[in-house]
Amino acid sequence: MAAIAMEVEAVEDQQQLIEMNNNVMCQLADPEGTPLGPPMYLPQNAGPKELQQMVNKLLNNEEKLPYVFYVSDEELVVQLGSYLQKHKVSVEKVLTIVYQPQAVFRIRSVSRCSATIAGHTEAVLSVAFSPDGRQLASGSGDTTVRFWDQNTQTPLFTCTGHKNWVLCIAWSPDGKHLVSGSKAGELQCWDPQTGKPSGGPLIGHKKWITALSWEPLHLKAPCRRFVSSSKDGDARIWDISTRKSVICLSGHTLAVTCVKWGGDGVIYTGSQDCTIKVWETSQGKLIRELKGHGHWVNSLALSTEYVLRTGAFDHTAKQYSSPEEMKEVALERYNKMKGNAPERLVSGSDDFTMFLWEPAVSKHPKTRMTGHQQLVNHVYFSPDGQWVASASFDKSVKLWNGITGKFVAAFRGHVGPVYQISWSADSRLLVSGSKDSTLKVWDIRTKKLKQDLPGHADEVFAVDWSPDGEKVASGGRDRVLKLWMG
Repeated sequence: MAAIAMEVEAVEDQQQLIEMNNNVMCQLADPEGTPLGPPMYLPQNAGPKELQQMVNKLLNNEEKLPYVFYVSDEELVVQLGSYLQKHKVSVEKVLTIVYQPQAVFRIRSVSRCSATIAGHTEAVLSVAFSPDGRQLASGSGDTTVRFWDQNTQTPLFTCTGHKNWVLCIAWSPDGKHLVSGSKAGELQCWDPQTGKPSGGPLIGHKKWITALSWEPLHLKAPCRRFVSSSKDGDARIWDISTRKSVICLSGHTLAVTCVKWGGDGVIYTGSQDCTIKVWETSQGKLIRELKGHGHWVNSLALSTEYVLRTGAFDHTAKQYSSPEEMKEVALERYNKMKGNAPERLVSGSDDFTMFLWEPAVSKHPKTRMTGHQQLVNHVYFSPDGQWVASASFDKSVKLWNGITGKFVAAFRGHVGPVYQISWSADSRLLVSGSKDSTLKVWDIRTKKLKQDLPGHADEVFAVDWSPDGEKVASGGRDRVLKLWMG
């Protein structure tokens, strides 16, 4: 009898061995690296569909959410078994599978020019959709700001008052104001409903305005304060109700090239003095200095930028009745997007490199991001914070992991410097505008060119994808504004 029992046991052991060989020890983790449950054996025939069910179950999601899965930064599109064979991965080791939530809605790629609107008499230098995507504004070398009627595709208001080129414009996240900055150094606030200036110009900067950023709506509603950065080496906080410069942030030794008002309430400034400074906003005290770049800092991007820009508005463009309600929804959106992770910052520089920072955690960079062969002109986080895109004078757009800063892909196709990029609201598509007179849409999943959009007669300086996802606006040296639709 004992012999038979041993025999049975041996068969069972063998059975277990066979089963184990067919199973893979996996550890599910979120993009930040936080494990979801303990490591577990998964059958080799499990693929994205089975993993999706499992993650929804483990997270107790009421509504089932779509996920994409990554193993060593590469998307898992096949069953685990095929992946292991293809990559010759040992079954002995625990396989970490990162799950990344996807937008529940899907934005269609733009594919055709739906309107070419004349009006500006000099180059279009900036274009920006309102937070709800319903309105569109542009700034030009002809010294005017224009508001455009997207339905009739004609100019709505022409705003005059600047003494020189309008270099930058920014909508308040509640959609009630647009502020513009010029080459002469003055700022002007406009009422988008009437196209009229709300009071006289805001004077204080001695040289041209390089960037603008509003105080996040979840911190203060209605929107009253914004920050401007200038070639004069200062950044200034303005209050539109008193029409005064409340605080001057001085400390940079050269031009301030970019500024962002973060979701935690601090202000980040990047400068030609190679540093990034972090300021608190009640008294304008310097909190932190981020050093590492060997040349001018050109561009800053925040992982929460998209929810900060759009405030309470999502892709449905739902409207709100009170500032309090807007503030509440904006806070909810901000917290949901940020999760438990610190706000991240990426800086792009003339030294061809980028740095990923977590300024609330450390003054040292988390990662140095190298690969561009020319200066980095524009960096931008995807709306979900999972990706960073960078545009460079080396004619490429590069894609990076927004959490680790690891290089993911290079998008090649432009034959001139790439000036600006913009994301679709679902983080699945990216549009770029270039000196080569084209716009190009890139697909993040396939890492390939999705759409080539020729049409402009000259360099494309500015591009923006509307927050409702419906359209892309572009402008440049040929003085026209183009709208692109699906």
